[in-house]
Amino acid sequence: MSDTPPALSAYLAATAALSPLAAPVLRRRLKRGKEDPARWREKLGHASAPRPDGSLVWMHAVGLGEVMALRGLIERMTTRRPGLNILVTSTARSSGEVFARNRPEGAIHQFLPLDLPGPARRFLDHWRPDLAVWAEQDLWPGLVHRTHRRGIPLALVNARMDDRAFAARKRARAIYAPLLSHMRLVAAQDDRTAALLAALGAASPRVTGSLKAVAPPLAHDAAELARLRTRLGGRTLWLAASTHAEDEAAALAAHARLRDSDPTALLILAPRIPDRAPDIAKAAASHGLTTARRSAKEDPAPGTAVWIADTFGELGLWYRLCPAALVGGSFGPVQGHNPWEPARLGCAILHGSNTANFAADYAALAAAQATREVTDAATLAAALQDPTLPDRAAAARILAEQAGGRADALAEALLSLIPARHP
Repeated sequence: MSDTPPALSAYLAATAALSPLAAPVLRRRLKRGKEDPARWREKLGHASAPRPDGSLVWMHAVGLGEVMALRGLIERMTTRRPGLNILVTSTARSSGEVFARNRPEGAIHQFLPLDLPGPARRFLDHWRPDLAVWAEQDLWPGLVHRTHRRGIPLALVNARMDDRAFAARKRARAIYAPLLSHMRLVAAQDDRTAALLAALGAASPRVTGSLKAVAPPLAHDAAELARLRTRLGGRTLWLAASTHAEDEAAALAAHARLRDSDPTALLILAPRIPDRAPDIAKAAASHGLTTARRSAKEDPAPGTAVWIADTFGELGLWYRLCPAALVGGSFGPVQGHNPWEPARLGCAILHGSNTANFAADYAALAAAQATREVTDAATLAAALQDPTLPDRAAAARILAEQAGGRADALAEALLSLIPARHP
């Protein structure tokens, strides 16, 4: 590997030295419930599915939100090239579980192998991708390098970078710049990201907007939606989605205010981490709010104030059931979660002030009067009674539909990178 930059060579040597620790570490994580018992060996490069015949595009995104964002691009690529196989990898256990419920036709999911020589070799030997597409910021140096060495074209899509991430990448530029130089195509979410990537060595990055805006609507259980609409008919419903503690503090206080004037009001609270349900129930009780838990198969009784939706993969159900939602991560340091999921389903979007993760998205929504910012429990309670919320929801849905053109062009560009297969 004489052509490998010294910093990258040092990284590859260090990861090779760590290889004996891989299996023991994964087994410890398995015991703590952090790995899928049936699929943890995928992270060692042992595939749990056969490679299908024909061309195969490998797409990687780190976690749940990033994986779900790829669905619209996958559908555009497979529509244009019938028979194209898509392999999606991710690292978080929850991402595999939720993606399975929302999987585009023809897509396969595996967990990303560890960035070590053995797992990477086994993975690439088995899947033999014709194109590797990396999403957002999750570039693993060894895997990118080894993929490039095999002559497999590489692309980076849906890239997003702020000044803090740029500073970290700049310090590791000796490793990061060669990875970017291998990319045949770099697509950024916004102009600022494109400029930062160019400063790090990316060649001619293009701006294609957020893929989250063009992802298909989240899946749902139609029979369950009909049941709940009947059971909860006549009650005032609203949703707090993908919440963290700071979001929940505002939501519960606002709901207590709503209940003073509307005792039928029901808050469906879907935490980002379902295991936090007991803490949420205690916080609700401090406001005098009674709770039921979805994971315990408890339907809300007529007097229940908060239904804790402590399950994975049901946001599509809640967004369809509720006319308005507070999108979480926006009252604390998380800096916001995806506003396009409620937008695609006609659910009015409310959010706090901390939305740096989706700054361009929220700016576009605000310019179209398609969302409403709230700052505390009082403004949240007032917003939930805003008569313009249905109009804002309609504007958000239109904006999401208009985002498809740039995704179409990106799909075409990626398809052009796939080498022709010869019989």
